[in-house]
Amino acid sequence: MRRMAGYAAGALAAALLLSGCGQQAQQEGIRLDPKHPVNITVWHYYNSVQQVAFDQLVEEFNTTEGAERGIFVEAHSQGNVTDLEGKVLDAFNKAVGSEAPPDIFSSYADTAYAIEKMGYLVDLEQYMTREELSGYVDSFVEEGRIGENGELRIFPTAKSSEIFMLNKTAWDEFAAATGARLEQLETREGLAATARQYYEWTDSLTPDVANDGKAFYGRDAMANMFIIGSQELGTELLHVEGQQVELQVSEDVMRRLWDFYYVPYVNGWYSAYGRFRADDVKLGEIAAYTGSTASALYFPDQVETEDGPQDVDYLVMPEPAFEGAKPCAVQQGAGMVVTKSTPEHEYAAVEFLKWFTQKNNNVAFACTAGYLPVKKDALDRQVLDGMIAENGLEVADKIYDSLVTCFELVKTHELYTSKAFDNGAAVRKVLEYNLADKAAADRELVEQRLAEGQTLAQATADLTGDAAFGEWLAQFTAALHEAAGK
Repeated sequence: MRRMAGYAAGALAAALLLSGCGQQAQQEGIRLDPKHPVNITVWHYYNSVQQVAFDQLVEEFNTTEGAERGIFVEAHSQGNVTDLEGKVLDAFNKAVGSEAPPDIFSSYADTAYAIEKMGYLVDLEQYMTREELSGYVDSFVEEGRIGENGELRIFPTAKSSEIFMLNKTAWDEFAAATGARLEQLETREGLAATARQYYEWTDSLTPDVANDGKAFYGRDAMANMFIIGSQELGTELLHVEGQQVELQVSEDVMRRLWDFYYVPYVNGWYSAYGRFRADDVKLGEIAAYTGSTASALYFPDQVETEDGPQDVDYLVMPEPAFEGAKPCAVQQGAGMVVTKSTPEHEYAAVEFLKWFTQKNNNVAFACTAGYLPVKKDALDRQVLDGMIAENGLEVADKIYDSLVTCFELVKTHELYTSKAFDNGAAVRKVLEYNLADKAAADRELVEQRLAEGQTLAQATADLTGDAAFGEWLAQFTAALHEAAGK
């Protein structure tokens, strides 16, 4: 844990007062009265330490700038992302038993787009100056322009990307025995080859038991693999214009993705067991995974082994890319949207979001939650170190390493996120589950064949060749078009 002394809450409060927080807010005739504050409700999906961090900032706002300006914020966790999406849609559809819609809610683009089409979202630029907007990372702002004419509907509050996390303790043992090098993990092709090497090495440790090698790798968010993998190789899989999608499914790109994920999976070199791959690392089922920056918080300190729990070290690395491809990384993470109500409520809601994304506040949240701050002047390791020292922040080493890895990634990679479009959630569901489900089912078939006495090569021969790929690609492409309503 990185810990520095000297919390500066008093200094922050003083700075807020000097900025004129005691004056009544005015914008286009809007006035707020500290004696009769505007109550703002926020729905989010933060839980555990993330919820604690958010609630602490809300409390700080309410007792400092909010109190001075006449804004009081109430924050409510609605469970996980799926729970929140369901409650939001029920609220705006006026479902029986649903609550009134909140003033602000966390949202990914697909859900925000659905509410946008109902006409309930505020154009945030009504309450922001060009100078204010220019302080945010440009691509984070552009991601929120989901209005029919490019209106800004999603406020960037916390973003993330993907990282590669490795059980260094398991790796060191494997590398000492085989000569494997970390540089092999810089490309997808190298990762697949290393996973095969790991499976064969672990299989060799029990010569009296055939085909009991261990999987090396797994990944969360299969949809990202398709979208970013295609982008790396020069094809925008989901090309959106006028909120309509054109599916650009390249056979060459899909074959490289098939060879990277499906072929290793059915051979047992990759796997997926629990809901998230960090859970699989903890159970000792895999040694490495690709997940969001926030997932670093859940990378285990101990792994279950036949001899009981074992303490493990870790490494955080950039997500591998295809050989010869341009560096590309997913830009993800929900923002906040403001719902239409009264000018006073809308203005107050945006003012809270501006405060939350001030460098000091946003970095403090990022340090705990594992998200990237959204201001240009905050995406820097020296700034992060200074904030930790100045404010006495406690930052888990895994989160710190995840953040600084992504700070470099922002500078060296193209950040990409697909735009919102009609039926976007259905299309992403195909990307998320189609190949993953097939790989899992076919791996079970392979294991059955192995139990019957076939070799691994025999058991996988009809599953991994050209004919099998062509059959899957046709089915996958048809499923995408059906989901998109094409």
